[in-house]
This record gives sequence, C-alpha cells and structure tokens, in this order.
Amino acid sequence: MNLNPKPERIKRPISGVLLLDKPPGISSNQALQIAKRIFAARKAGHTGTLDPMATGMLPICFGEATKFASALLGADKTYEATLRLGYISTTGDADGELSVASDIEPHDLVFSLPQVEAALKSFIGRIMQVPPMYSALKHHGKPMYTYARKGVEIERQSRAVIIHDISIEALQGNELSIRVKCGTGTYIRTLAEDIGKALGCGGAYLTFLRRSILDGFYLSQAYTLDDLETKAMQERDHCLLPVDILMRNFPAATLKPPAAMSLLQGRTIADYVSEERLGEGQRIRLYDQANRFLGLGEMMAGGEIAPRRLIAE
Repeated sequence: MNLNPKPERIKRPISGVLLLDKPPGISSNQALQIAKRIFAARKAGHTGTLDPMATGMLPICFGEATKFASALLGADKTYEATLRLGYISTTGDADGELSVASDIEPHDLVFSLPQVEAALKSFIGRIMQVPPMYSALKHHGKPMYTYARKGVEIERQSRAVIIHDISIEALQGNELSIRVKCGTGTYIRTLAEDIGKALGCGGAYLTFLRRSILDGFYLSQAYTLDDLETKAMQERDHCLLPVDILMRNFPAATLKPPAAMSLLQGRTIADYVSEERLGEGQRIRLYDQANRFLGLGEMMAGGEIAPRRLIAE
C-alpha cells in the first residue's frame, strides 16, 4: 500500500486557443485530452474533427474559449491529400479493408495530367456528396460509424458542399496528390472515391490527409504535442492565442463603462462605438474601453446590441 500517493495535479482555469498540429494514429478527442493534460487545463474542447489517420490543424479551446468554439465550424479548410487510384476501402482510407475497384489492375493504370485536371475541374463549385458510413453523422442518436462497425449499412441522403479549388501536387502511376480548398461539411474521403470514379478506375482511397489551413490559421502557427511536452508551463501558456481570435472576422464595437456593466448583467445596450457598418442580425465582438473582450452580441432591428455569449467575470 502506497502511504505517500502522488498528489493530484491542480487543474488551471486558463483560457485561450491552441493551434495544434495533430499527429496521426489518434482521434481528435485523444489529442484534446493529451493537450488538456499538458496544460493542466480545467476545461477544454476542440473545433473541427480530424480522422485518426489525418494530421494537421486542430484548434483546441481552453476555458472561456470553449464558449466560442462554434465560430469556426462553418469555416473554409484546405487539405493536402494523397489518393491511391483503382482501389476502394471500407473506410475510405488506409485503415479499412481494401479491394480492387475495377477490372483494371491498379498498378497498370496510366493517367495524363490533362486527363486528371479535367476530372478535378468537374468537382469545383457546388457539388452533391453522400456522407460516408464511417462518419460522425448521427442516425437515431448514434454516430454512423457505430453502425458501420457492425456491418449495418444506413441509407444516407446526398447533400451540397462547396469545393473552391483542387490542384494537382503530384501524379505518379496510380498515386495522385492534391490540394483541396473546400467549405464546411466536405468529406475528403468521399471526394477521393468520387475522383477515382470520374477517372474511370472505379474509385480511390486516401493514404494521406493533412489539414493545412483552417479559416486563415496556418500550420506554421501550430504546435505539435511533442513540442509542447518539452516546454515549461509558462512557455506553453505563451503558445496560446487570445479567446477573441476565433471571432476575428466579426465586426467589433467598444462599450463605455455603464454600457459594459449593463451588458454583463444581460441587458441590451445602445451606447457603443464601432468603425464598421453594423446590420440587423450580425454577430459583434464586444470590448470595453480597456480593450478587454467581453463576448459576442447581436445587432437588433432598433440599433441596440443584445448579449449572446459573454466572458465570465
């Protein structure tokens, strides 16, 4: 019996945003839990899930930032992906069971750059996608992947997604590397399979997937878990971005002390200053005269601002 147990680490009430470069082989939630431990954070969440095989940009929100994590859910994203053409995978990636997708031996496939460019061009714009079975979409309250693991196929409705751009990074035999800029809700695994079909080889699966950009956040700004482990706690805290970075694309308004106090008490306010044109229904970043972030408000029809989500005092 250990009479001198190691004291439990004190959880810190820190707030901020960590741009994490997620490693392969772990889920987004596992990456979140490791980051939470490294920072000894009391509260944490992530925005924008990555598959276990995928790497790259995964914003982690600590403390008060968790209130605003949804601000990035509709953001555009850029991915680097490598497709192996001529095969299909039960999961759409290298983690699934593989099979040849057509009568053509995949290693015998030959594609020209103009042929691939033409196929990729057909996917740019608004397209319809059927979400994969191995996804976190819910059916009767359960993620699709729970049914897929049991071999149960659920009918899924196609839905519209936006592909802003696709470019070829490399093409060698039946391996194609691409860069995709897309809107929210796009499944790159599904896109890969559809590209394979468009090229006449029956399908494709992902051997590599990396999210390089999320809403203007670049991987050059991100830290790996290994990086963070080597730093002292004070150095780690310097890696955090301020909470309001999540809403940097929203217009801003500054409140005088009486209005700021009223806002924090949950009241609608009319005494504010903004250099931007504000319209009804807009979400607005709110600050006091010391430039302290107070939270998000919404512009009402009469020109007042109603509180929507506020920072705890």
